Amino acid sequence: MDRRDFLRLSGIGVGTLMVPVLGRPRTLYGATTPIPAADKKVLADAALNAARGKGATYADVRIGRYLNQFVVTREDKVQNLVNTESYGTGVRVIVDGTWGFAATSNVDKDSIARAAEQAASIAKANSKVQQEPVRLAPVEGVGEVSWRTPIEKSAFDVPISEKVEMLMDVNAAAMEAGASFINSIFFLVNEQKYFASTDGSYIDQDVHRIWPTFNVTVVDPESGKFKTREALSSPMGMGWEYVDGDPKAKTLGVTTRYGDRYDMREDAVAAARQAKATMTAKSVEPGKYDLVLDPSHLWLTIHESVGHPLELDRVLGYEANYAGTSFATLDKWKSKDFEYGSDKVNLFADKTQPGSLGSVGYDDEGVKCKEWDLVKSGILVNYQAIRDQVHMIGEKESHGCCYADSWSSVQFQRMPNVSLRAGTAELSVDEMIRDVEKGIYIIGDGSFSIDQQRYNFQFGGQMFYEIENGEIKGQLRDVAYQANTQEFWNSCVAICDQRDYRLGGSFFDGKGQPGQISAVSHGSSTSRFNGINVINTERKI
Repeated sequence: MDRRDFLRLSGIGVGTLMVPVLGRPRTLYGATTPIPAADKKVLADAALNAARGKGATYADVRIGRYLNQFVVTREDKVQNLVNTESYGTGVRVIVDGTWGFAATSNVDKDSIARAAEQAASIAKANSKVQQEPVRLAPVEGVGEVSWRTPIEKSAFDVPISEKVEMLMDVNAAAMEAGASFINSIFFLVNEQKYFASTDGSYIDQDVHRIWPTFNVTVVDPESGKFKTREALSSPMGMGWEYVDGDPKAKTLGVTTRYGDRYDMREDAVAAARQAKATMTAKSVEPGKYDLVLDPSHLWLTIHESVGHPLELDRVLGYEANYAGTSFATLDKWKSKDFEYGSDKVNLFADKTQPGSLGSVGYDDEGVKCKEWDLVKSGILVNYQAIRDQVHMIGEKESHGCCYADSWSSVQFQRMPNVSLRAGTAELSVDEMIRDVEKGIYIIGDGSFSIDQQRYNFQFGGQMFYEIENGEIKGQLRDVAYQANTQEFWNSCVAICDQRDYRLGGSFFDGKGQPGQISAVSHGSSTSRFNGINVINTERKI
């Protein structure tokens, strides 16, 4: 792998440990199969007992095995095969009202007990500067339980040769359809996590995620200009069936909409043709437009303008890395009348939605996951908070959105799936478009920028279609729209019904310092926003 490929991969959160393999993931830490839950319980009890012995009033332990596999191709070549496996234990304790944490890659009773004792020592040292003791919302122990992503087939059981063959077929089809270049990738993740705590929980979870994606480029040989189109796939909390089952796709004029199955080949062929068509598309005239936003685009706007600013640690100013703080301060929530959006806008958090990236049975504090409202009929009603935060907003129960990306990382508040509820009245995309006099239909996510308060923003996309007097007139290019969060969501005038609801999401969402990665989905139906400022992004030389 050359330096350019390394930087491209590591830049989207893949990491730096590259282990080429030809079959099942190669073991790096000596465990050829997951440790049985009964054995994990013995190891966990060693940590919990050691923590209690050092004065801990609370302790939890996470034994984790994390598998990642990435298959990377370009045109007719395999560029890289990446397999990583990480195995170890993290122990978190409260001593003298203060957190302490330690971790070890040695998964045996003595090593784990020593990590617990080290965590207790760190907590005691931290307590000397702690100004206020940690306040944990109560959690009732659930005993011994297990949860698994409801997959039909683990992607890790599929031979590398089959994955390569599928990507080669996708690439060949795109090239035949007019692509000049194509990169295609499978990203696969399996988290085998065991959580135990002094509350009396022993939770064994097996989490699976998959993301098939590509980038098609078409070059005009005469002018040297080029256009690209990325995949319209959604990263999902699913198994191999996502790419190997009946797509059940629906075609809507200019695009194919995928649900819980994805036809990568079909999408790549369409991408090549659409990228070529963009070459001769009309450059957009700047001005005010009514925007019809497809879920494949809207997920990113939700992520940046709702998901991040309603993380309670950002609201309080405790977290500012990567995504800044938040304009949605506590005074706005306390007023009970802050208009985050129009009365059509209902935004909710949910860690249980089937197929979503963030779906698990229990979070990394042993809290049973659930759904809750963030914005109801346009009014800000809640945030995202975990056990040591919820008392700050007058609640007594964690929202269940704590997560760590590794056994060696400290768990902290992470964004759950945050989504826009579908409209309650029957409304199809065709019907929505028929009511638009001057508008733009936007499909797919593109470049974006947003300020450090998550307020003023600009978003692009993959494909843009002009709407005039209720009809799609043709493809546009060089489109981006600008607004602020409150203005944008208050301009929402219509949302299609549940039949159009689909998930998008981020496979590599960063937060914290040192940085951690998590995966999160955002669902919506196609939605209309009136009077949004559109700019022309063409670079003129």
